[in-house]
Amino acid sequence: MRITCLIPLKPWFGIVLTALAIGPLGGCGGDGPAIDAYPQTISFSAAPSLAPGNTTTVAATASSGLAVSYSSTTPAVCSVNSDTGVVTGISAGTCVIAANQSGNTQYAPAPQVTQSIPVISNPDQTISFGALPALSLGGTANVYATASSGLPVTYSSTTPAVCTVDGSSGLVTDLTVGACGIAANQAGNANFNAAPQVTQTMTVSASSVITVPGAPTGVTASAGTTSNTVIVTVGATNSGGSPITGYTVASIPAGITATGSASPITVTCPSTCAGYVFSAFATNAVGSGAASAPADVITTYNVVDTFYEPDTQPKNSIFIGSFTFDATTGTVSNAHGILSEAMTGGSTAYPNDTMTWLTLSNQLSSVPVTLGGVNGLLVTTFLLNTTNTFSNNPVYGGTDGWSPGTGMALYYGFPSAANPDAGGVGNAYAMIFVNTKDPTTALTQAQINKLAYADCTSGGMMGATCMTGTTVAGYGTVGSMSGYPLSQTITKQ
Repeated sequence: MRITCLIPLKPWFGIVLTALAIGPLGGCGGDGPAIDAYPQTISFSAAPSLAPGNTTTVAATASSGLAVSYSSTTPAVCSVNSDTGVVTGISAGTCVIAANQSGNTQYAPAPQVTQSIPVISNPDQTISFGALPALSLGGTANVYATASSGLPVTYSSTTPAVCTVDGSSGLVTDLTVGACGIAANQAGNANFNAAPQVTQTMTVSASSVITVPGAPTGVTASAGTTSNTVIVTVGATNSGGSPITGYTVASIPAGITATGSASPITVTCPSTCAGYVFSAFATNAVGSGAASAPADVITTYNVVDTFYEPDTQPKNSIFIGSFTFDATTGTVSNAHGILSEAMTGGSTAYPNDTMTWLTLSNQLSSVPVTLGGVNGLLVTTFLLNTTNTFSNNPVYGGTDGWSPGTGMALYYGFPSAANPDAGGVGNAYAMIFVNTKDPTTALTQAQINKLAYADCTSGGMMGATCMTGTTVAGYGTVGSMSGYPLSQTITKQ
């Protein structure tokens, strides 16, 4: 197979020049892998079960057909024979086995793949309750229970006439005076048996002195279903001895309010809720109580970016991830996801593909921008915990080592093999655009033009050249294989 590589050259009097190179797959670039260093991938079969003192076998295969070697990244939990894949359990925990294939004169080294195996000494589990709260007539309170397995616990009321409980959060609502029974359950999974049900009984009492409600606790706020709404959830609230008749939500800065008889409460803002925090207070027959601590508007979103790759059709480079957006402060955190390597795998496109996917879990950059009059953030998450991606040598148009469109798409350290990053595990990243007024708003072309990705790992490198996706309008050059950003979709999780 022969591919065409469009290599961006250093700008000359304001004109961006490109060099056209035609060669075998893996043959673009200068001093990288040999011309026959075809990419390969590793895949594990289903994870086995294991107990301390016992053995089991893991099985991984390389697409090249070459032998795979194994190592344990958790030697306190398990060991493994590097050749046979026989794993020995040492102690309870999570055993992580890494599979590697170093390549040969025909195949480049495969990206390392890991498999996690639970090492379980006892499949039985138990449930225990934490300290029980005081229950007040007409109020709410949280119960907490944990399973020894670490799996989530569900709740139910054994006395629904006296109290009810939210099955996932454990928020108890006190309906009348009497004994309130709450049951905790854990159904088990492939590694743990179902836990015996545990029940706790509390007393819902009527106070001899009735006061206004206490300040609600555990108040949270997140984006609503439309751009100018927020959903406020109220946690435990002492009723003051008189049933709570409703809640009021107020914004800071002041000006936005909403009421509801029960949580959650939807708040509608005049145009946008960005920049506001929200607190809540409860009301009973006596009056209104103190306000809760203010809560930022924090929401988790899913994101999918697609970069068109003309030379690997029907496969594209795709980033699938998520991030947390604080609309109060206008900041993004925990941007992470996976990036496909369009040069790897068979000819079937996503989602039934066999491409290698890189895990990008290091958000190292968030830059405020205004594109087409819209304020937003260009947020970048990396494969490695460093931004070093492209050559920072000015001779090749290098700048900071990673900015899109710089360094002629040559991997970091080129052309000096003395650099510890040169020829090693290359970096990769994906850059998304987040509209800080409403992340779910469809992108304009100007915003799409600023999306970018880079893949300098062995499966995404053509010799010393990284595989990239950029636009001329956004960064002065198209991607190294003529790839460019096609679309981005953000949805609320």
